[in-house]
Amino acid sequence: MASLTDKTLSGFVWAFSERFGVQAMQMIIFVVLARILTPEAFGLMGMLAVFIAVSQSLTDSGFGQALIQKKEADEVDFSSVFYINLIVSVVIYGILYVTAPLIASFYGELILIELIRVLGLKFIIAAFAMVQIAKLTKEVQFKKLMIAKLPSTLLGGATGIGAAYMDFGVWSLVIQQLTDQTAYSIQVWIQSKWKPIWVFNWQRVKELFDFGGKMMASGILNTIYKNIYEVVIGRYFSTAQVGFYTQANKIKQLPVQNISQALSRVTFPVLSEIQDDDKRLKRAYKKIIRQVVFIIAPVMIGAIVIAEPLFRFVLTDKWLPAVPYFQWLCVSGFFYPLNAYNLNILKVKGRGDLFLKLEIIKKVIGVIGIVIAVQYSVLALVILRAVTATIAYGINSFYSGLFINYGVFEQIKDISKIVLIAILGGLLLFVLNNWLPSIDLLVILADLVIGTVLYVCLIKLFDREVYQNTRNLVAKLF
Repeated sequence: MASLTDKTLSGFVWAFSERFGVQAMQMIIFVVLARILTPEAFGLMGMLAVFIAVSQSLTDSGFGQALIQKKEADEVDFSSVFYINLIVSVVIYGILYVTAPLIASFYGELILIELIRVLGLKFIIAAFAMVQIAKLTKEVQFKKLMIAKLPSTLLGGATGIGAAYMDFGVWSLVIQQLTDQTAYSIQVWIQSKWKPIWVFNWQRVKELFDFGGKMMASGILNTIYKNIYEVVIGRYFSTAQVGFYTQANKIKQLPVQNISQALSRVTFPVLSEIQDDDKRLKRAYKKIIRQVVFIIAPVMIGAIVIAEPLFRFVLTDKWLPAVPYFQWLCVSGFFYPLNAYNLNILKVKGRGDLFLKLEIIKKVIGVIGIVIAVQYSVLALVILRAVTATIAYGINSFYSGLFINYGVFEQIKDISKIVLIAILGGLLLFVLNNWLPSIDLLVILADLVIGTVLYVCLIKLFDREVYQNTRNLVAKLF
């Protein structure tokens, strides 16, 4: 039987490959679409983001995570969840269809009525594959998920780009998403080979919902909060400003979500197997957090330094107003994996109740901040995200520390040296850029090469442990 390390490493390789492959492909698709379409088109989709994301959370109802967390889930559990997900997806779509005029009225954009009614069909399509995805995740079969997702993303992107060239405007983005989701659901069925049996046990559903329901509520709160910025910006500022914010956030997520989501997807099912061994959990999380910060810190700081030439070269000058949003979002992006892994401890321990309470506390703090910041500017709202992400890290790490004796101060001590080295490297790149010719591609390439070499040398010099651990991981991978 594979060791915990081998299982985690193998799962991470395929989960990261899937996330990186998909995100890289989506980024190429986005760049092409961004050059064809206007910021207003992306702004319209950004206005719908919160409604789409919340509906997605309601459709799953937390059952996917509950199936993964339950040690002895069987065919009755999987089949019962499959049918309940389908029922809920139809109900959610019906609610969206009826309330579409209210959503359009809120923003003052009538086109949103038809957009949300068509785009909402993706929930019913997605419901057919939710259990298969949970089952493959539970079995750490990320290779199959990658095989399913990559061609689906490619097909969706090709269809969307084709529609954009045919002047479909914002509808190109809807076509892209529906095609992607349909192809993915079909591919997941093929890769999983699992099919539901004709059984439904309401008692099993209730038992799974005891944990999953709390995770669903937490997910909805988090989803609303993450997307409330698009709602507020769309309500009080221009559609173009929504587009600038949405795309700055999307580019920021490329490195952040690739790494953190891949590790989160792998560590949750794997570490659920040792949920009763606190010492092993602490050792595992300590190593994970240091390795993630080793990657995330220089990437986020480097992105801040090269933001302007990057946006100008890749997206053209029309997207330059998004640069300051992107830079501040990179600050909040640094805390994303740290918050995710601290919360993962509560999930592994089955403490959905505490998970939900913390989400409520953090969101109340965030909403109060939004009420204040919206009176000033979009940039004030973006800076607020960085501030609340920092506060959230303090709260999450304090409570997770109560379970495995790995609190905020010990975590900061473990990662502070890595962060300081990354900041020093970023400052040196900033100085270097003042000496380089004003050629965007040259600046980007020079920063990538010099920054990487400089950072690795500094890490090797000042933090031998994380340097050696990284070398060992790379050697084990290959």
